[in-house]
Amino acid sequence: MNVQLIDTPTDVVDSAHEAQLAHAARCRLCGSQLEHVFVDLGSSPLCQTVIAPEQLDEMEPHFPLHVLVCGECFLVQLREYVSPENIFREYAYFSSYSTSWVAHAKAYCEMIKQRLGLGTDSLVVEIASNDGYLLQHFLPLGVPVLGVEPAANVAKVAVEKGVPTLVDFFGFDLAGALAAEGRQADLIVGNNVLAQVPQLNDFVAGLARLLKPEGVITLEFPHLERLMAENQFDTIYHEHFSYFSLVTIERLAASHGLRIIDVEELPTHGGSLRVYLAHAGSARPTEKSVPDLLAREHQLGFRDIASYASFAEQVRRTKRRLLSFLIEAKNAGKTICGYGAPGKGNTLLNYCGIGPDFLDFTVDRNPYKQGQFTPGMRIPILPVEAIDAARPDYILILPWNLKDEIVQQMRHVAEWGGTFIVPIPEVAVIGPKELLR
Repeated sequence: MNVQLIDTPTDVVDSAHEAQLAHAARCRLCGSQLEHVFVDLGSSPLCQTVIAPEQLDEMEPHFPLHVLVCGECFLVQLREYVSPENIFREYAYFSSYSTSWVAHAKAYCEMIKQRLGLGTDSLVVEIASNDGYLLQHFLPLGVPVLGVEPAANVAKVAVEKGVPTLVDFFGFDLAGALAAEGRQADLIVGNNVLAQVPQLNDFVAGLARLLKPEGVITLEFPHLERLMAENQFDTIYHEHFSYFSLVTIERLAASHGLRIIDVEELPTHGGSLRVYLAHAGSARPTEKSVPDLLAREHQLGFRDIASYASFAEQVRRTKRRLLSFLIEAKNAGKTICGYGAPGKGNTLLNYCGIGPDFLDFTVDRNPYKQGQFTPGMRIPILPVEAIDAARPDYILILPWNLKDEIVQQMRHVAEWGGTFIVPIPEVAVIGPKELLR
């Protein structure tokens, strides 16, 4: 067999490779070259997927979780290894399966209606509206709503609840089309979506385009300060492209004619911010909370690249301690299962190498995940009732941000001496004595 070798000039190959790297390593906010590593979590599968039984013998793609920080605008970010279309067209996360999150959304709707004086002539648009977990609460309040949700399987559930939902990705062009139809918004809501947008500038330009002159945008997202202080490395996964401080939000907003008028610190998702944005020329005043938090972040070093350098070692230390605990428990003959199959849990499991040799199974309230397997580690996902049948010694809480809700629901495990393990920020146990109090 004759094989013809094609000799490609070395300078052409090198130039193409350098161009690719330069494009991939540019900050998605300010365009600067990315040169500083925040943390490297190795390679991981897409964490919001599940593996069907018939897929267990198939290859599963893994992508790097190599997180960088911009030395110019200080945005912590993951390169776009996977496009949003590959992640969000069919989505395994349904917000309504967390009762505490739905309660949080309901309280927000009631608060913001009063604060902004929303009524029948208003329009509320939520970006990444999921299964209608939030917008459903505006319906009995008489406030018109529109959801924008790219995952058709999730949007279908919202429509069944009576929440009008447009199945599409949001950006500048879609905002223009809605505005041309007379559907500019008095309130735009974006809960835990900003981190999931690789094209940040297009997205925020769209928010500004869709917003009425005196309208308000509220965005909720995990606060980088809490992520760093509490070792919340498991909140890093491929659908989270960016990780925000208020410092970076201020710059992002200003670049699109918006300004921060208020900010609240929330306990959700391990510590989040809710920022209120308005047009730069809006008559709405800026609350004292904004300069106060910016000053605190400045004092903590969020405008100093050296302050980001110690996080990686914190993560490695947390991994070693969790594995030491689990190894000791297994060597002592203890049985362990998981509770939950969230994206953050899959980052934790894959980075730490925790598979069925440690966890017999995990459970989840979402029927969409039951009977499937976790990505990468291939741990069986069962209904919650499986815990009562197995009566394990330890239950590893993977959605640790919901630990209070989960412990309250499962207090009865104390009857057989069951103990909960909370992995973040450091390994902690909640034993029978605490459960029976």
